[in-house]
Amino acid sequence: MSDRAALLKGIRVWLVFFVVCLVLSGATAFPLVHELRWTESALRALSVREYLPGLMAWIARVRDGLDSVDTKYPFVLYGTDWLAFAHLVIAVAFYGPYRDPVRNIWVVEFGMIACAGIIPLALICGPIRGIPFWWSLVDMSFGVFGVIPLYAVRKKIKRLEALPA
Repeated sequence: MSDRAALLKGIRVWLVFFVVCLVLSGATAFPLVHELRWTESALRALSVREYLPGLMAWIARVRDGLDSVDTKYPFVLYGTDWLAFAHLVIAVAFYGPYRDPVRNIWVVEFGMIACAGIIPLALICGPIRGIPFWWSLVDMSFGVFGVIPLYAVRKKIKRLEALPA
């Protein structure tokens, strides 16, 4: 396998991994109310309350809030539908670098900027919305872990670009 083919294969593997994660993240925002009920039940069955009472209290509070919103103001959850849709649309954008990485490196760089933007968003909006700091750390981890495959892709694209035609 040539260097070009190996780099292209590596780029595409990382991009597929990233897109799958984006799609899963987006798809899980649609059934949020049901997922949270299931999560709370599963955590109770695993006796998580004994080991992580703060986590259980937070999950119960969020589930209670979502249940209230779902019952009284279901239109508010339309916002999470749009959040899910945005994840799916962003995932589609990564078809460009999959097809032509050098020409579409800007999509990868855009993704890296978006990952970096998660950190100030969580640090600013988390306290405003009453999100516990430890949960903001969980949110920020999506940016930290999301940038890893994109950084690997960008490095490979730069190496691909440097190869003679």
